Parts: sequence; C-alpha cells; structure tokens
Amino acid sequence: PQGAPLSFADIVQQVAPAVVQIEVESRVERPAGGGIQIPGFPGFVIPNPRGAEPDAEAEPETAQGAGSGFFITKDGFIVTNNHVVADAITIKVVMSDGRKLDAKLIGRDENTDLAVIKVEGDDFSFVSFEEEAKPRVGDWVVAVGNPFGLGGTATAGIVSAMSRQDPSGQSRGFVDFIQIDAAINRGNSGGPTFDIYGRVIGVNSAIISPTGGSVGIGFAIPASVAKPIT
Repeated sequence: PQGAPLSFADIVQQVAPAVVQIEVESRVERPAGGGIQIPGFPGFVIPNPRGAEPDAEAEPETAQGAGSGFFITKDGFIVTNNHVVADAITIKVVMSDGRKLDAKLIGRDENTDLAVIKVEGDDFSFVSFEEEAKPRVGDWVVAVGNPFGLGGTATAGIVSAMSRQDPSGQSRGFVDFIQIDAAINRGNSGGPTFDIYGRVIGVNSAIISPTGGSVGIGFAIPASVAKPIT
C-alpha cells in the first residue's frame, strides 16, 4: 500500500508472536576503577558495590542483562545481537505468550554484532528477512522489542538515512547501518525492524543518545547483511 497505513495494528499482530525477550546472565568485565559493565548495554557501567578494586581470587562477577530477538525458523532458531549474548552463562527466552524457555548459543559474529540462539520446539511463529525490496529513505518502519524490560513494545517511524557507519566509532567490519527514527532504547538490541508488509529489513543494534534514551536516531543492521551471516 502507498502512503501511511491507517493503523499499524494488523502489522504488529502479524509479527509480534515471532519476537521474543532475551534474558541473560553473563560474566562481566570490570573496567578501570572497579565498575561493572552491564551485559546487553554497551557503555553502561555501574560502580562495583564490593569496592573499587576487585579481589583477584573472588568468584567472577555476573550480572543480568536483557535484549530482544526474533524467530527465523519454525524449529526455534532466533536472531539477536552478539553484544546481548556474548559471555552469557545462561540465556532464557520469554515468548509473547509469557512462556520462558532455555536457549543455547549456536553462533555469533563480533564483526557484524549478530548472533543466533536456539530453543527446543517445532511450531514457533517466525518472520523472514527481506533482501530484494531495498528500503528507501522515507519508508515506514515498525520496531518490536523489549526496551527497558518492557517486552512486546512496538514503535513506528521512517527510514531516516542509509549506509551509516558504526555510530560507536569502533569499526565492526562491513556493516552499513540503516538509520531509523522509530524509538529504540536499551533492551531493543537484537530486535527486528519491519517494513509495512511485516518483513524484516533490519536488526536493531545501536542508538546515538546523549541521555541514554531514544532521541530518534537508531541504527539497524540491514537484512542484506543479517540474513547471510546468521
């Protein structure tokens, strides 16, 4: 359909069952000064409650993290971001109907910040990557994910720009991001960006924000990269 849809409700209803919350327990790095890096939230560090200098003989620190993901097959394969599940000790997936399932890591790629995990089952709703219909600046998009642990959240916007470089300033290889203005926040990482036909055009990966929240500048890994890598 041309122009703006009267409502995004039909699109969200179609795709939401394929989108999941991801909860991880991860080993955490201690940056200089004794802070704790929170998994799934790059650059977000909290003070170490046990003191500034860690005990070399102490048990490794762990922390809870959260992100998003989506099924790409009926039998339980899920795409997410590498930074959501990197160094994970345990991974759990929360379905749209509230079920919580154990997941295992299948593979991950640091260069493109993509990962694949899997849960046991054979009858999951899933979505497909759209590689041929290239998104254009101005096209409508819908993001569904788990911002701040609020699973099942949908936001809408447009494609704001194409071929953006890594917004963190750290090269991830050959990814040219799609820039979108649909609100994405911490916890949206790894969730899908849909076109108005319910096809996945990108994987939400990063934001630019002086405040830590959405200011309307988000970045998604394009489907043309995400599909062959995953």
